[in-house]
Amino acid sequence: MRTAGWLLTVLTVLACAALASGCGGDDGSSGGATRLVVSAASSMTRALETCAPKFGEAENADVKLSVAGSDELAAQIRQGARVDVYAAANTALPDELYGDDLLEKPVEFATNELVLAVPQSSGVRSVGDLTKEGTKVVIGSESVPIGAYTREVLAKLPPGEEKAILANVRSNEPDVKGIVGKLHQGAADAGFVYVTDVSASGGELESIELPKELEPQVTYGAGVVMKAEQPDLARRFVDGLTHGGCAGALRRAGFGPPP
Repeated sequence: MRTAGWLLTVLTVLACAALASGCGGDDGSSGGATRLVVSAASSMTRALETCAPKFGEAENADVKLSVAGSDELAAQIRQGARVDVYAAANTALPDELYGDDLLEKPVEFATNELVLAVPQSSGVRSVGDLTKEGTKVVIGSESVPIGAYTREVLAKLPPGEEKAILANVRSNEPDVKGIVGKLHQGAADAGFVYVTDVSASGGELESIELPKELEPQVTYGAGVVMKAEQPDLARRFVDGLTHGGCAGALRRAGFGPPP
């Protein structure tokens, strides 16, 4: 019986080694590849889905993308989520995490343009049209960058126009994907999004540029999370956002270079 038990133990060890699974241990790897968790603003989804797999191939890494509103992702990091890289649609949130010793010094890696997006069937042709009674407008919630940029724009309008537009807001979405979704569903006549979101809509949405005096400066920031399990790999990924494969993917998706 002792011999059989010893043999079973040896076979189990050999099986574990063959599968390279660690037999229950979590070493941050997947099938021999090192796992890298990247939390990124949802507006970056299309670009990152293109470049992250190529980065993973070059680095023998399994890049796991977590895309959502920048504020939600920052909150997850504050709550101890296992994240290696954080990329936001503004610089304020990364700076706040850096100030609280939760993120290495962030870098600015891209810019974007805020526009008014409308379905092809919409009669809205300008920001002024949003003041008309019965117009359905959808914007981002105040805590997410797209919502903050939108309110920055509205605050530059005459008080009466700002009030009329806010009265026509039908929903405050947690990220830009929610705004785009409402427009696709026909639940809104117009919404404030990034120009890259309109480009990714396949022609279903049309962008209306904002007057120069209303345009906000939309700058994206990223950094390595202080408790990253793969800090060196994370730093290489962040570097790639500014002058690597992901930087190229961002430009092709319509993002501008950092200021």
